[in-house]
Formats: sequence, C-alpha cells, structure tokens
Amino acid sequence: MLSTLRNAWKVQDLRKKILWTLLLVAIFRMGSYIPVPGVDTQAIKAMTQQGGLIGFYDLISGGSLSRFSILALGVVPYINASIIMQLLTVAIPRLEQLSKEGDDGRKKIQKVTKYASVLIGAITAYGSYVLILNAGALKDTSAINVFLIILTLVVGSTFLMWLGDQMTVKGIGNGTSLIIFANIISGLPITGYQIYVLGKNGTVNIVEIALFVIFIIALIASVIYLSLAERRIHVQYAGRAVGNKVFKGQSSHIPLSIIGSTVISIIFAMSVMSFPITIAQFFPNATLSQWIISNPMSPFNSKTWMYPVIYAILTIFFTWFYTQITFKPDEMAENMHKSASFIPGIRPGKDTEIYLEKVLNKVSFIGGIFAAIIAILPIIMANYTPFEGIQFGGTSVLILVSVSLEVMRQLESQLTVRHYQGFLK
Repeated sequence: MLSTLRNAWKVQDLRKKILWTLLLVAIFRMGSYIPVPGVDTQAIKAMTQQGGLIGFYDLISGGSLSRFSILALGVVPYINASIIMQLLTVAIPRLEQLSKEGDDGRKKIQKVTKYASVLIGAITAYGSYVLILNAGALKDTSAINVFLIILTLVVGSTFLMWLGDQMTVKGIGNGTSLIIFANIISGLPITGYQIYVLGKNGTVNIVEIALFVIFIIALIASVIYLSLAERRIHVQYAGRAVGNKVFKGQSSHIPLSIIGSTVISIIFAMSVMSFPITIAQFFPNATLSQWIISNPMSPFNSKTWMYPVIYAILTIFFTWFYTQITFKPDEMAENMHKSASFIPGIRPGKDTEIYLEKVLNKVSFIGGIFAAIIAILPIIMANYTPFEGIQFGGTSVLILVSVSLEVMRQLESQLTVRHYQGFLK
C-alpha cells in the first residue's frame, strides 16, 4: 500500500487528485465545527452517547451531530435516498428500465436521487429539531428560529452531497464514501482518549486494555480477509465465428463478494431496531414510550438479551435480501444465455438460475453471520465489558477497510494505465 501511494505521488495527475481530495476533506471537516446558533450541545452529547441509531449517525458524521454543526445531518439523507431508489428500482418497472439504459438512465436515476435526498434531508432536519426540543437543548423555540435551524441543516446536507460529487469527479474514490471514511477516522483520537481515561480512572487495567487492542487488531484482520475473499463461479464462453475468423471459447468467472452487503444490512437492521426508540423519544412522557425505552421486557431495550438476538436475526435476513435484489439470479442467467456463456455442468436457463440462487444463498448466509457478529459486538461490549461508551464498532471497521481497499484499487488501476509496476515488462 505504501509503495502504491509513493508511486501515485510521483505522477502529476494523481498528485493533483490526492491534493484536491485532501483539500475538500479539510473544507468539510472545518464546516463540521461551525455550530448552529441557539442550541445547547451538552444535552445533545448525552443523547448521542447512548448509542443506537443516533450514536451511529453521530459516528459517521464525525461528531457533527453531537456538536450540532451546520453539517450535522452529514451524508445520511443522500445515503437513505440512494438505498430507497435502489429498492424502488426492483419494485417499479420504469426505474428498472432506466437502470438498463446505460449512462443516460443512471444519470436520470441519480438526478431523482439527489432531489429525493433534499426531501429526506428536510424530514430528517425536522426530526432532529423535535429530538433536540425534547432533550431541552433548544433555547429559542420561535418559528423563525425553527425555520433557520431546519434550513441550515438541509443546506449543509445538500452542500456535502455536492462536495462528494466533486470528490468523485476531481479526486480519488467515491466522494460520499470518503466523507464517511474521514469522519470515522476523525473520531479515533477521541476513542483513544476515552480508553486512556478509563485506564487512568482505574475502570480498566493494563491487561484489559491490551486484550482490547488485540481484539481490535484481530477484528481488522478478519474484516480485511473477508473483504478480499470472494466466491468465484466459473463461466465458459462458447466459440463463435465472425466472418472468416473463428474465435475459440474462453473461460472466466463471476466474483461474488462474501461481505459486500454487510454494511447495508447492518444499517437496515439498526434502523428497524432503533425506529421505535426514535419515535418514542418524540413522546418521552407517554407510557408506551417509557416501556419501549426502559422496560426490561422490551425487545428494543439494548440492555436485554432479546435485543442482540433480534438484531442478529434481522442482520442475517437483510444480508440475504439485499444480496438477492442486487445480483438478481434470473437476470444473470438470462444475460449469460444471451452472451453464449454457461456454467460447466449446468444447463442454461432455469437450471443456471437455480444454481446461482443456491450459491447466492450460501454466500449471503456466511456474510450475514459475519455481519451479525460485527453488529452485536458494540452491544456486548457495552453490556458485559467495562468499555461502555467506546464508539468503535465493527461497522466502523467495515467502512474503513472497504473504502481503503477501493481507493487502493483505483490508484493501482491508474498506475497500471501509466505503465507502473512492470506493466510493459
């Protein structure tokens, strides 16, 4: 990785892309420290430290939510809009047709996604206003102040969406992913300081800290290993004649990522488990809300044994569901038939579709189990270890590793085009 970065820095075009990316990262990190006026951030910090969906949003926003800055919403509205549009593509034939029309169709879908993200941003901004109002963090409740808060949050989210597009076009990697990556990285020093405070106060000893560090290293290593792992389906292309030329048959493979859908599945499961609690916080004095949040028999109370069990089951289910709608075995079988390719030993058509579906089920089940383990690790850590309140979970590691690998792949491909690493040898 270091050699890739060193070689990339030697190329003028790549050096400009790297510097441009760092500049844009610095801009949005500075914006994350500009607070929305009239808000008591101490009350919001107490709310985000409880974990759950709000804590996760604060994590991927780099602490902007707990500081309630102008970029408090982060890229969450855009991510939600992208996920919704991807699901609607399967359900609405018109969108499915657009997705098959090449670049023009994808541009139209992307345009609709951006408009939808602004609408979702407005809804999320109003929800954020209700949360800080119930938390007692709002000093001025006048209509003009409420309008300014919602407008500021929506504009900040839209600005980050535009900034992510600029990173994608002029920088290296996917801009939205890089924004989340930089936000998570920015929280690592705070995590290290929290561990230091726990050790200084005598809450944990040096052996427990060493075991915690070893556990984090093992977690990162396992995520990297499974991120690079893939299930390859062997595909054979039949020979064909074009004019007077005869082309021999070729063999290739279809790579299926083992944990390609884990981040989305964890977010889905987390949203389902946190949705009742989020709604309950809108009505904190209601009897049902108090039962959902604090009752030992509530399945939405993270202190109970039911919460991680249901959370893990939902994560496995959403991993399977998202894998199925992403790869679509019927379309894969149809495309293979049209391209005169086949899986050795499997008949084209329906048999190929059934085979692909079986393979996808196995891959999604293995990835779902790993995703479930990753998802419930922070809950187990908070309930059964002295490291409660440490905002460093497996989901963060998944995002960091996946974005890092993607950036490295893009750099290596750019270097290969420019004849590096023995391309012409």
